[in-house]
Amino acid sequence: MLKCRFLPFQLFILLAFLLTGCSDPNENSVDMVSKTVDDDFTGEVISVENAIALQDQSTATVTGYIVGQPVSESKVLIKDFTNDFALAIADTADESDVNHMLFVQIPPGFRQPFGLESNPNSYGKKLTVTGTLTGYFSRPGLKNAEEFSSDERSDPIEEPELPDSPELQGYYQLAEGKTGADLKDALHEIIDDHHELTYKAVWDALKKTDEDPDNPANVILLYTGRSQSKSLFGGNKDDWNREHVWAKSHGEFGTSPGPGTDLHHLRPTDVTVNSSRSNLDFDEGGTPHPEAPSTFYDKDSWEPRDSIKGDVARMLFYMDVRYEGGGDEPDLELNDRVENNKKPLHGKRSVLLKWNKEDPVDEIEKRRNEIIYEQYQGNRNPFIDHPEWAELIW
Repeated sequence: MLKCRFLPFQLFILLAFLLTGCSDPNENSVDMVSKTVDDDFTGEVISVENAIALQDQSTATVTGYIVGQPVSESKVLIKDFTNDFALAIADTADESDVNHMLFVQIPPGFRQPFGLESNPNSYGKKLTVTGTLTGYFSRPGLKNAEEFSSDERSDPIEEPELPDSPELQGYYQLAEGKTGADLKDALHEIIDDHHELTYKAVWDALKKTDEDPDNPANVILLYTGRSQSKSLFGGNKDDWNREHVWAKSHGEFGTSPGPGTDLHHLRPTDVTVNSSRSNLDFDEGGTPHPEAPSTFYDKDSWEPRDSIKGDVARMLFYMDVRYEGGGDEPDLELNDRVENNKKPLHGKRSVLLKWNKEDPVDEIEKRRNEIIYEQYQGNRNPFIDHPEWAELIW
């Protein structure tokens, strides 16, 4: 009987020893809890609501319902889809408020199997996607996607190896095989509808589109090539301000949304150099500008430095094609003259075509085109992607 009464106490001591061992019990408890937390969160799939709140450049897997195709910061198509480049997903299939949607960029390798133009029947279906939580179309988004999967696919599809240059055939499909007026009309249809910024919003946009790749705190000024602090902008001497490469008086569109705020022709420039350029047409000749000695000008024309001549030409080609007089917009046209003043005309077309050949598209232009397309306006400058189209139109 004595042995039976004593046995439970012996077992209690033995069990306590085995549980604690010789190490600090508190330390073991922390390790165990930490491991449990890590295991719980590894590979977690988060909701759209959580993805919208996070937006911290982290990689995450998000699940939601496909609720449309974003075409601007505030517009999502729910039918008649126009491309395969983007999706909007939400936590419910009937969500109509863009504030509760995550905008997902579709990389080239995933567009055909998951884009809405190619797969309109996937509207309303559930999607799981892994990528970087970061802004897209100036809204909470997910980019650099590595995996997509839907309810109809048991296994995720991994992105295939792709060439460095973006696959833009789908974007320009309407323009394929066309020349002259037909090509111009097709390009207008492609780039016409886009998100329009306020003139105030242009300040912050230019800090991204024209950021100095060697110094993220600075922007590169167009005519001087000077790298200058993003914070030194305004109207004081040596500040930078917003230059309308298609002079805003050529058509008198001012700074209102549309041509007055279109980032494809707005660039940061030195205040006084901008003032000297005024509304001059582009041509060759003149005297060097004192603050931009590689730039020449006279009473009726402006000749920028050689390394941006093609940039200027392609910006003006874009403006001619984009603004064709629809609605309240001006009908902007290139001509082969200078001193166009307040007419909705800009020159000199033959010189611009020459510059387009002499100064090929560079990485700065390509990067700028991508940022405007992906983060701000949702449209591209076709003449950066296809500079040869200028000769086919003009």
